[in-house]
Amino acid sequence: MGPTRTRTRGPLLAGVAALTGAVLLAPAQANARPAPQEPPPTREGVSSAAELRGPAAGIPAARTLAPAGTGTGTEALAPRRHTGYPRRTALPVPAPNPADKSLKLGLTPYHALAPRLNQLQNLGERVSVEIAGKSAGGHDLYLVTVTAPESAGQAREQERMREKIENAPAPAAGDRRIKETYKTPVFINNNIHGNEWEGTDASLKLIEELATANDARTAALLSQNRIYINVTANPDGRIAGTRPNANGFDINRDFITATQPEARAIRRIAIDKQPAVMLDMHGYVNGTLIEPTTPPHGENYEYDLFLKNSYANALGMEKAVNGLGYTPAGDGVDPAVIPFRDQQEGWDDWPPIFTPQYMPFQGAVAAHTIEIPLQVNNEEYDTQPVAELRRRSAINTDIAGAAIRASLNYTAQHRTSLIADQIETFRRGAAGAAQIPVSEETVPGVDGIGPEDVYTTDFPRAYVIPAGSGSRQRSDVAAARLVDHLVANDVRVERALRPFGLGGRSYPAGSYVVDMRQPKRGLANVILAEGRDISQDVSAMYDISGWSLGLLWGASVDKVREGRLDVPRRTVHAASPTGYVAPRGDLRLRLDDPKEVAALNSLLADGVKVRRAADGSAVVPGPARGKAARLADRLGVAFHSTRTQGVRPFTATRVAAAVTPGELFSLREMGFAVTPVSTDVLNKGFDWKSVDTLYVSAPLAYGKLNPAAKAGLDGFLASGHGLVGLGEAGAKLNTDTALITATAVRGNGDANGVVRVDSSGTSPVTAGAPAHTFVFSPMWFTGLGERVRTDQSYGKGANPLVSGHWRANEDGSGGPKDAAGQAAIVSGTSARGAQVVLFGTQPLFRAHPKGEFAQIARALYATAG
Repeated sequence: MGPTRTRTRGPLLAGVAALTGAVLLAPAQANARPAPQEPPPTREGVSSAAELRGPAAGIPAARTLAPAGTGTGTEALAPRRHTGYPRRTALPVPAPNPADKSLKLGLTPYHALAPRLNQLQNLGERVSVEIAGKSAGGHDLYLVTVTAPESAGQAREQERMREKIENAPAPAAGDRRIKETYKTPVFINNNIHGNEWEGTDASLKLIEELATANDARTAALLSQNRIYINVTANPDGRIAGTRPNANGFDINRDFITATQPEARAIRRIAIDKQPAVMLDMHGYVNGTLIEPTTPPHGENYEYDLFLKNSYANALGMEKAVNGLGYTPAGDGVDPAVIPFRDQQEGWDDWPPIFTPQYMPFQGAVAAHTIEIPLQVNNEEYDTQPVAELRRRSAINTDIAGAAIRASLNYTAQHRTSLIADQIETFRRGAAGAAQIPVSEETVPGVDGIGPEDVYTTDFPRAYVIPAGSGSRQRSDVAAARLVDHLVANDVRVERALRPFGLGGRSYPAGSYVVDMRQPKRGLANVILAEGRDISQDVSAMYDISGWSLGLLWGASVDKVREGRLDVPRRTVHAASPTGYVAPRGDLRLRLDDPKEVAALNSLLADGVKVRRAADGSAVVPGPARGKAARLADRLGVAFHSTRTQGVRPFTATRVAAAVTPGELFSLREMGFAVTPVSTDVLNKGFDWKSVDTLYVSAPLAYGKLNPAAKAGLDGFLASGHGLVGLGEAGAKLNTDTALITATAVRGNGDANGVVRVDSSGTSPVTAGAPAHTFVFSPMWFTGLGERVRTDQSYGKGANPLVSGHWRANEDGSGGPKDAAGQAAIVSGTSARGAQVVLFGTQPLFRAHPKGEFAQIARALYATAG
């Protein structure tokens, strides 16, 4: 375990007392408790904003900032560069939904947001509303901008300065016009967890206050800042009262992968608006939790600049929240907590999967999760009286508003230094400058900085993603996906115009180069680097600790420590097309990538007779060349000529699945027809003839099946169909149904990360698999029966973990040393003829490790009977 500390409350930073002593936007006092607000009235049958409110003259019909619900996320927000502010939009009004879970709490239901925002736009010249995209469930995402009016020319000048800050940070640092006239962007993100509601309502109150206030301080605030508000980042969850969106995803775990439209919309806002300050409104932690966090801290940040501003802003928010006067005895509200100061570990900012931990890579120098205090969701929602729930929600709304206003105060008082620090963040990246380790000398005034807070990295000179004929690239389609993802995150990628050598290796023309001397080097590194083993730094982590798109997305990625980048190259805005179809003969389709799997499933659905080769790849008959060409164009996959005949036919595989939402999403993304099942579904009666194989990673309790359900499952497994089992749930079902002999050994349940693996080159499941995979609560298998083979094993040696957090249990068992060399994936045939594949790894985890998906697909084909 690394060094720890006892956090103690200490003096405020210099200047914070002055900041909070002259509040620009004073929160309501606690002795005037806000009454629960009834939602704005709506009428049955209303279908447009004009019917309900009547748009102001000249307000155009709704337009979207970006098609964030579809595509790769590379599309721009269509920022309407030739228009100024306000940018009014007549928002379509959804039909009233009496089942909206917000109503019980006295909060604003989703269907009332559009009419409320239409009304707010009519209050003056300060409020603009645009549609930032659509949720997974098809609901509009509303982005509000509150600022002083700008002409089209003034808006263009603001955009020019924003681009200069990012793309020419050294000259921007000396630009007096930026210092004097650039509006500091602030971003408030609400309700990303759908059953953490109150940030939305606090923001609506704030918008109305700012729209109507006539005092000089508000006018000054809006003349010098732009305030962007994502009113609800998760309308699906807000309506349903659920943490995830309609796809079952926790959006606040999706920011390095961006599988969900809501995350892609926020990413686009971050890139186009470039906020210097960001708040992410959550609940419920009592007392109110205000970041910055405990260690470990992300090693790719310019953490000295980030901590300086985040800690000072947190102190101002703490004072504002505590100043409301709520007490433990009278209201059930504890004093606010700042984890960096008050806790040792367990609330870290290591992974870039959370919104506030992603934002610094787009220029934020103060970013915070705010956890308001009084729980109103889950069991409390179901059991507490309505009056009590509304009392709590009113207090939560009040506290959220106080935190937001205090952050705006900090921004107003420090706007010049905030932008200077944002410029310096980008300048260090562009110049290849070293990070500055945090200490009491480099970040004066912050209490308790110690060696446990120092996390830096040595940035390489470049990364190279080989591509094209003759390269070492495993899959051109995987390389293209990775390049497109980098570009979508605003990382600069270039393509070599001729063959070149770098770092002792030779690369063909067309290879991609990521020059690490760029403004967003931190984000480039957080995506491409292998990561770091932090197992000994802290005893526990809040969420995942290892990720690496460079190792897990199926592309070959080379890190170049040093060298001259003198090869001619051009900037790319999208990867070059990778689709290919050989002009003659039968066609071989590798099944190493989810897009290749999707292509195969499309061919099978069209009735094409595809055969399986011994290595698990697909042999497509030459007459299907036309269909192959369409798939090559659409998916970027390659069909190469082959003389291999194949050993057995592929069949369209229908899957019964007891799985997590991420796995269900991934299976469907690969084109599988999936029927979700559970213990309850089977007990109600299930038609096993409608599916070909069973995939289990979530509990399917064999012992709780009724006799008919048990007989149905047993008959399915005895009739040539099989099981793909993942983790503890899959292994247990294999044992309960007495299929193959394999003893599942569970590692530390909190362990997760990227591990080295060795795969069998002759296995139809793992032939051609990457040398790394992802684990979460890792497992391995011992005591294998005679008809059971090892398809993949954990890397040999003392520690197969490359990056992440994996300690042994307290009794010394379950650590990476125990797993080294053990079977991670096994397969075999049961005495009844069922084909079984068991995974101790997590190839579909949160739809993240794209290069591993095909292992599950191959297992499904192999067990389909």
